[in-house]
Amino acid sequence: MNGLYALKPWYAETLSGVRAALVRREVSPDALTLAGVVCAAGAAAALALLPFGWSAPPVAVLLAARLAFANLDGALARDTGRTSRRGALLNELGDRAADLVVLAGFLPLAPLWLVATAGLAATLPSWVSLAGAAAGAGRLNGGPVGKTERCALVVLAAASGWCTPILVTVAAGSALTACLRLARLWRELAADAPAEAAVPGGVR
Repeated sequence: MNGLYALKPWYAETLSGVRAALVRREVSPDALTLAGVVCAAGAAAALALLPFGWSAPPVAVLLAARLAFANLDGALARDTGRTSRRGALLNELGDRAADLVVLAGFLPLAPLWLVATAGLAATLPSWVSLAGAAAGAGRLNGGPVGKTERCALVVLAAASGWCTPILVTVAAGSALTACLRLARLWRELAADAPAEAAVPGGVR
């Protein structure tokens, strides 16, 4: 179920030198979160304004940077002892904003209802994971169409011009990912539920 998220440990190791440099320069983790949103906005602008094919390289570079910042902000906070509830809130809001901003790049290229549907569906896996974490379960990531896969699909759209099929795939794949996460959380939380105590006489 992890999909491309399974590559995260390798990716984090690849970025270890960058992370060390950021620690030395005392860069704020919050600044990296905001930088990820800016990169998402740049990718959306390139997708919307440049011809298909020509837009693929800048979209790919900017979305790779967006994923790097998403990886680095939390790691930098842990490395520097600057983890906080406010930072966790900003991180989640930044991730959701970046998801929606990227898909906004399709607005000139596809029907509004389809872009809106894909945007709503893209947020569902994260809301399910956050709900599970609030209930005491582990935070789930990855999936058939998680954050990394969505970025890859946007790059494919920039290269090919297949905007409608890509948005349909994002919407359907994200909904499937949310359902799979929910099913896994449901099983996990059911296993942890305390057994109901029997009351004499069959009265509960």
